[in-house]
Amino acid sequence: MPMLYRDFASQAQIDAQYNPGLALADPSAPGRHYVALAQQARATLAHQADVHYGATLAETLDIFPAPPAADGRLAPVFVFIHGGYWRALSSKEFSGVALGLNARGITTVVVNYALCPAVSIDEITRQCRAALAWVLRHIQQHGGDPTRVAVGGHSAGGHLGAMCLQTRWAEDYGLPSDPLAGALLISGLYDLAPLRYSYLQPAIQLDDGVIRRNSPIFAVRPCRTPLCLTWGGAETAEFARQSTTFHQAWLAAGNTGTLSAIAGADHYSVINGLALPDSTLCNWLADTLGAAD
Repeated sequence: MPMLYRDFASQAQIDAQYNPGLALADPSAPGRHYVALAQQARATLAHQADVHYGATLAETLDIFPAPPAADGRLAPVFVFIHGGYWRALSSKEFSGVALGLNARGITTVVVNYALCPAVSIDEITRQCRAALAWVLRHIQQHGGDPTRVAVGGHSAGGHLGAMCLQTRWAEDYGLPSDPLAGALLISGLYDLAPLRYSYLQPAIQLDDGVIRRNSPIFAVRPCRTPLCLTWGGAETAEFARQSTTFHQAWLAAGNTGTLSAIAGADHYSVINGLALPDSTLCNWLADTLGAAD
């Protein structure tokens, strides 16, 4: 029997690995949880919403500044890129990631971007890179330290964070070659090839060129940014493989990075730690960015 991708002979087999909602008794429950945390964050934390980083309507970000530090230092910064398989959700459902980080003295920036199929994954990647460039140039005006900026993301956002690590920052943006102080990529997609044969294809419209240009695993460059790759221990084997193989490619390029699963977490709950100050995710960011406790 011919294979579509690796050992997968049918779309149903690929969907079983890459459609995490299939495993849930109530597929709408994670979304309700995200929205509740987002509403809590916007109700309790100072923030500036819908700051434009680019020319199109979708190119906005929400800034949740950390409280002023006792020593007067600028705050470290975490830039979060949301998931939704490039074709759903927005920054507004993910304000809750600021809850744990704010308590650790870290400013949080949540990026919004346009969605497939109205735009391509190439364009979404460009927008996320532009958002990071904006943060590096302007976050000091919001109390953030441009020398202590980390990028992170979940699911499709993990993919987009990895694509940001591949950016030609000096050539394309006039910034230092490695301007980021850390990267936290959670349940990301680093090889897009199997998704071409999945339920997502009508929306994300992958072809050979899109896959080659936008699969981070094919273009890992030497990079000084410390990387943390993680996924949920209850996720499918393919999500584990995506992180593991990207980690191998990252190390093979001479880079440094950690790899570990979050025990018991599924594809949706794996980011819940960002709302909890003492979680593994918040601890890694605080340690990497030198946040004051």
